[in-house]
Amino acid sequence: MDADAGSIARDADLYDAGMSSHASVNVMLAVEEAFDVEFPDELMVRGTFRTIETIAAAVAQLAD
Repeated sequence: MDADAGSIARDADLYDAGMSSHASVNVMLAVEEAFDVEFPDELMVRGTFRTIETIAAAVAQLAD
């Protein structure tokens, strides 16, 4: 990504900030490992990983 991850707002579009599709897979894998969750097929869409907020919401949903 072009931007420092720590400087990105929670509602900023990560793809606009330079995240590639390949990088989103790496994010997904890291989140799964960090939070001990597994993303089901229906959540493996671009919208799930668009912002920090959408990722956090998906993790909260999976943790329930």
